[in-house]
Amino acid sequence: MSTPPGTWARDVLGTEWQAQTLPLTPDAGGRPVATLVRPRAEDIPAGAEAGRPAVLYLHGFTDYFFQAEHAQGWVAAGYAFYALDLRDYGRSIRPGRQPGWTSDLRTYFEEINLALGAIEAAGHSAVVLLGHSTGALIGTLYADAHPGRLDALVLNSPWFDLNEPWPVRRIVAPLAARIGRFLPHLPVGALAEPYGRSLHTSTGGEFAYDLAWKPFEGFPVQAGWLRAIRTGQRALARGLDIHAPVLVCTSGRSGHPKHPAAQDLAEADCVLDVDQMHRLAPRLGPDVQIEVIDGGRHDLALSRAPVRRDYLDTVLAWLARRLDGDDSGQVTAPAAR
Repeated sequence: MSTPPGTWARDVLGTEWQAQTLPLTPDAGGRPVATLVRPRAEDIPAGAEAGRPAVLYLHGFTDYFFQAEHAQGWVAAGYAFYALDLRDYGRSIRPGRQPGWTSDLRTYFEEINLALGAIEAAGHSAVVLLGHSTGALIGTLYADAHPGRLDALVLNSPWFDLNEPWPVRRIVAPLAARIGRFLPHLPVGALAEPYGRSLHTSTGGEFAYDLAWKPFEGFPVQAGWLRAIRTGQRALARGLDIHAPVLVCTSGRSGHPKHPAAQDLAEADCVLDVDQMHRLAPRLGPDVQIEVIDGGRHDLALSRAPVRRDYLDTVLAWLARRLDGDDSGQVTAPAAR
């Protein structure tokens, strides 16, 4: 899917959605693009955007934006909602280019800058960056590198570390990352399928999405890509200096990532380790709050209906306080619920 640069056209989500193609700097694989998506704005009077805060959503690995219900919740709360399909993901996949591939997470800063430029040009009163999983890791690195650009950062099950046993994290992963410098496209792993199968309507789940853009088996996990992820995670582990207020939202517990029970797939994070998120969140900066969403799946916005409503309500309530300046900066442990 492509639209003429700088113009909004009907999106794959239907007539109530618009998309805009963002051309990016050519690289070794050709001419990448990103795609900015928003609810249709044709009926918004000129200048009306200036009074609303805006949120920009960043998806995870083997993912793209399709969470329309979640987005409409933001709109109903008075936000302008935008989502970015990063280069080589979802709407931004192009022939001859490898989906999901990068050798440096900072490469994505280009399209984030372009998307924020478009949002800022609309004159919104504040800008919130909302990231899920790998998108949350990218968002933290962006916020650290661009002080003052964001008014708040919200992280949905952020990928702060590998969800693997100690020998894999400390021995195998570093070795694979070093190999990635010389053999970047060497396959080193694959995603487990149970989580995706639990979500999709074709396998008993609640959500319909494009399996070409979000396949159950994921995109190939290659050594150079793993090296990029580990570089970002090591930077976070050393400590970042994000001065915008940060909200980290996680499930109440994790399930087994490869062999989860049915109950875990329904009400736990079966992709990442919640304890790692809680342990590393204070290293983001001086103003971090952690909220536990009991019963949440890895993508909290794809949890069961009552849980995903709880997640959205929690985020909106926190932003209402923080954007109004009611809370002082601090690092806060997971809130009791």
